[in-house]
Amino acid sequence: MAQMPRPLPTPREALLILKGRRTRPAHGPPPAAGKALTATIKALDARFGQGAEGLKARWREIVGETLARRTEPIRLVRGRGDGPAALELRVEGPSATLIQHQAPDLLARVNLFLGAGAVDRVRIVQGPLRGKIERGREPRATPMRRNEGPLDAAAEAALVESLDAISDNSLKAALTRLGRAVLRRDGGAR
Repeated sequence: MAQMPRPLPTPREALLILKGRRTRPAHGPPPAAGKALTATIKALDARFGQGAEGLKARWREIVGETLARRTEPIRLVRGRGDGPAALELRVEGPSATLIQHQAPDLLARVNLFLGAGAVDRVRIVQGPLRGKIERGREPRATPMRRNEGPLDAAAEAALVESLDAISDNSLKAALTRLGRAVLRRDGGAR
């Protein structure tokens, strides 16, 4: 057998050597998911554009305050082949006729956002808008505040006297509350 030029290290010396140096360089951390997906997302955006979700997010800016109150984009229906899409809009009741007459202006604004020729027609679906509260629309009627102040003695006496003929106590109590509310609203005059 051939003799080794130097003796092998003991197990303890081998541990010290391995602790002091690595045999291979350490791997770096993986790239961030956003960085890894950037090229794919850009390619998809170039191919398919912003789509209906982009329209929903910026609908008020695209069509203006008046149309945004009455309409809501539902989806884009792709045409056959690479043809232009149809924009499906949800519209509240009688506003559909108004929106139909404004369709050319609406299409021009949507095509400015999505790109020239992206949409060529509008499909109108009548129904209640889903995002009224999220879109910042105020309720139609504001609740009335009750004036809880007491009635003057003459108005209270006249109310009680007018309800004396009623024998059912629960009905009498309900009518008394209603009468007080009406008299408060009208300022006690009756």
